[in-house]
Amino acid sequence: MSSADITLVTGVSGFVGSAVARRLAAGGVAVRGLVRASSARTNLDDFPGHLVEGDARDPGAMAEAMADVRYLYHVAADYRIWARDPEDIVRNNLASTRTVMDAALAAGVERIVYTSSVATLRPGDSASGGRPADESRPATPEQAVGAYKRSKVVAERLVEAMVAERGLPAVIVNPSTPIGPRDARPTPTGRIIVEAASGRMPAFVESGLNLVHVDDVAEGHLAAMLRGRIGERYVLGGQDVSLQEMLAVVAGLVGRKAPTIRIPTAPLFPLAWANEQLARLTGKDPFLTLDSLRMAAHDMYFSSAKAEAELGYRAGPYPEALADAIAWFRQAGMIR
Repeated sequence: MSSADITLVTGVSGFVGSAVARRLAAGGVAVRGLVRASSARTNLDDFPGHLVEGDARDPGAMAEAMADVRYLYHVAADYRIWARDPEDIVRNNLASTRTVMDAALAAGVERIVYTSSVATLRPGDSASGGRPADESRPATPEQAVGAYKRSKVVAERLVEAMVAERGLPAVIVNPSTPIGPRDARPTPTGRIIVEAASGRMPAFVESGLNLVHVDDVAEGHLAAMLRGRIGERYVLGGQDVSLQEMLAVVAGLVGRKAPTIRIPTAPLFPLAWANEQLARLTGKDPFLTLDSLRMAAHDMYFSSAKAEAELGYRAGPYPEALADAIAWFRQAGMIR
């Protein structure tokens, strides 16, 4: 990859997109970053490349952004677990993916990494022997819990169809649960870290997730560009961790007592419903949602074995990622 080749990264104001762009620039790559005019600029103050404004759903804007681009990382997504109109999330992610990929084909982009999510995979269950899920367990839209996961499933299936039918030169990556610096919004997991580090999570539900440093996810994107097979998907994960264990590590990092009260999810559904009704009035994202409780019924554990074998992907210890996240949240004034 020559430093003279322009690499377009969408979603550079976001958590993963900013990490990908910074990693590319650190390697001497000429980065063009696409950002919406309405996006927050927290992660763009020291952006290491050229910024262009545009909406990924706008064909004209994407045609301009794609000029002279050789490589594309399509990271942008409408990442909301809740919305007043849930189908708006599905429409946004499907439309933006279609528009970006159409523009890339028209511009003759040589190679693409499309950022999907482990949300497009079915979690492990008794039929799988309780093993962590991997790329062999794609979900259908009907199997996805909530609008965001459904949106990522239909968008990923669109990319796969465009690879098969139109020769789209795309590799798909499926990050698990990234944590670390520059989680400006923050993400749902970032909000849990902030609340726990601030002493506002005295209890937990029985659940589990796969934690990975956002900078390791960025490295995985670059590895997929260099070594990924067109049309294949690669899980970019870290370590499987119970929510209880994660909260205990957060507590240790900030010098607080780890929560020990385990509560069932069933009594929380009325509270989640009330939170969503309040959110409809205030416009602020609810901390607890009905879909998040439904997701908590599964341990969201995943295997990155395929990415490790084919891409040389590696992820560091998740406690280091939690420490980096807490340090950034403190610096940003979210943890006092």
